Amino acid sequence: MAQEDQVTDLDAAPPDLKVAVSENEHVVGPPTAAVTLVEYGDFGCRFCDEAFAVVESLQARFGRNLRFVFRHNPRGELHAHARLAAEASEAAALQGKFWGMHDLLYARPKALEEADLVHYAVTLGLDAQRFSADLHSPAVAKHVRDDEVGGTHSSIITTPTFFINGARFNGTPDLETLGAAILAAS
Repeated sequence: MAQEDQVTDLDAAPPDLKVAVSENEHVVGPPTAAVTLVEYGDFGCRFCDEAFAVVESLQARFGRNLRFVFRHNPRGELHAHARLAAEASEAAALQGKFWGMHDLLYARPKALEEADLVHYAVTLGLDAQRFSADLHSPAVAKHVRDDEVGGTHSSIITTPTFFINGARFNGTPDLETLGAAILAAS
């Protein structure tokens, strides 16, 4: 992984997740799961694209023993359309399709222009006019900013950054390493 997207000081004491998971977040899995995995991600980041497949595999492997939470950390200075993509997922969420949009954005990381995002909304069966209005709404922008602020409080610098039961995961987010850390936490 490139230095821009990777924690470089792995020997430092890992900071805890500073913002607790709430019922207003994007969560897959039961609140009673043995392990809660929180990701701060960026739809424009190729390392997040790779981690997306890993998380899908882990969800299949651990089933109801894993609760997954996604939070935004768009790195606009590195990925031109990251913020707009994050806002698109939130606009889709207002019509009950956050996870559908989340999956499409990671499936098509090179197509994140506004026209692409509206096309994805139509593909998901969303009201395109409402989606377009919500895409540029202050409420959607605020949700993304709130995730970023929470990430700042948790010392998020790079994407993807994972927390397992509130503790920062400092390993490589590959299937073997992240899977072993989840297993150890369960």
